[in-house]
Amino acid sequence: SLGGIVNLAHGAFFAIGAYLTLVISPYLGFGGALVLSPIAVALLGIVIERLLVRRFYRTDPILSLLLTFGLAMVAEQLLRMIFGAPPLSYSIPQALRGQVVIGSFIYSFYRVVLLGIAAACIAGLWVLLRMTPFGRVVRAGVQNPDMVGALGISLQPYMAAVAALGIGLAGLAGVLLAPIYSVFPTMGRDFILLAFTVVIVGGMGSIWGAVAAGLLLTQIQAMASLVISPVWTDPIVFGAMVAVLVFRPQGLFGRLGHG
Repeated sequence: SLGGIVNLAHGAFFAIGAYLTLVISPYLGFGGALVLSPIAVALLGIVIERLLVRRFYRTDPILSLLLTFGLAMVAEQLLRMIFGAPPLSYSIPQALRGQVVIGSFIYSFYRVVLLGIAAACIAGLWVLLRMTPFGRVVRAGVQNPDMVGALGISLQPYMAAVAALGIGLAGLAGVLLAPIYSVFPTMGRDFILLAFTVVIVGGMGSIWGAVAAGLLLTQIQAMASLVISPVWTDPIVFGAMVAVLVFRPQGLFGRLGHG
């Protein structure tokens, strides 16, 4: 990640996005929440990046891990104080209910919409990072921030933009998953663990590696649940991560020495 920061608070921002869906939807509907909630979470991310995270770009990565872990704990406690600890529910909007039949397969229409939005986000992120001047500066800043600084380019605005983008996407995920999962303060913990597993297995800095690892690990989860027992899905997935760290530390699609 840019500046060497690994953000353990993404799960908390995911939960904030889900709770904002509950707050905004009664007034502006699900569509309003889908637009405004990620923007609000992204703005919160910019504030946190400027006030706190920016101080840790050149320090020991352990300090940034502790910082973002602490932020996650604070956010979870604030959500518990505001909304309470019991899980809350949010129904799938009526317009997005129903099923999609493809041959002998029947899919939830809402989940098909989720897949479409996820694919669009991945494609858009790839284009942004690979095909635009902004992306070139970001990738150069990941690999050699001193050289970018020597060229007279300030990385701080780019770091703030990357923080807003990443945290805003976490908020968007919270909005999209609120209708199919219970909403509670610590809901982001399981998702952040799986997200980091995907990043490690796919390779740090590789978008398509993360996509491939996500598809691979979900298939492993499904097969383990079907063939063995659902209680073994997490141990098997994390075991796969450990195996990758032992035999290919850079991940399946990553390269050693690159962010």
